Amino acid sequence: MTTLAANTPRDFEGGSRNEIPVIASDIIFEGAAVGVVTGTGHTRPLAANDRFAGFAEAKADNSAGAAAAINVRVIESGKIQLSVSGAVITDVGQPVYATDDDTFVFTPVSSVFVGFVHRFVSSGVAVVAFDAMQMRDPYEEYSVRESLAGNKTLDVLDNGKLFWMAADAFAITLPAIATPSLCKIVNGGAYGTVIVTVSPNAGDSIEGPDLTAADDTDVVNTKATAQRGDSIVLGSFDADGYQITEMKGTWV
Repeated sequence: MTTLAANTPRDFEGGSRNEIPVIASDIIFEGAAVGVVTGTGHTRPLAANDRFAGFAEAKADNSAGAAAAINVRVIESGKIQLSVSGAVITDVGQPVYATDDDTFVFTPVSSVFVGFVHRFVSSGVAVVAFDAMQMRDPYEEYSVRESLAGNKTLDVLDNGKLFWMAADAFAITLPAIATPSLCKIVNGGAYGTVIVTVSPNAGDSIEGPDLTAADDTDVVNTKATAQRGDSIVLGSFDADGYQITEMKGTWV
């Protein structure tokens, strides 16, 4: 990942404007995703943990200035064409995140919410609808997020986490309900590419909508119809095992 080092004109479709003070000794280039530093309220080229403020309409060079010496003019809502890693035609409506001012991804881990895919353009390119003041991260209730690229056995310290699974054919194994791990599990793969398996302890079941619960029986997000964003929330438990309180997609 590298931040912009030159102006990058982008294709916008409508939108509103705002002007926000820039941090000291930095440059925000035209076309950059702009972040607001939580602790100061000043803007900079977007970085992790910032609040997304929009896209820079013009270069704001404060390389020799103190904080707030100049403002950056941002387009804070509208539609913009972006390179989004892994974007395919079935991703319309998916949330889009940024890891810096010029790197756009689908994973909500270590990234900042920007908007939603409005239109597919070509492989890895999409028109993204954004509104820095109104749109909200669909996963904002989960402040601790973890990306998984392999099998994982959960423990009590995983309570309240969101797990993003973008690698195929790996499983999450749940601990016994004596030490429950209540969390959200999300399929991060493109349509039909990733199977997600959630496996209970041998003495527990997983109960959910239209699922026949049985001890030591996995719940699986069917790969053939799996959509990026398919998910389950393990939100409670009883003497028999875990209970799914939210479900998106086809799980069997």
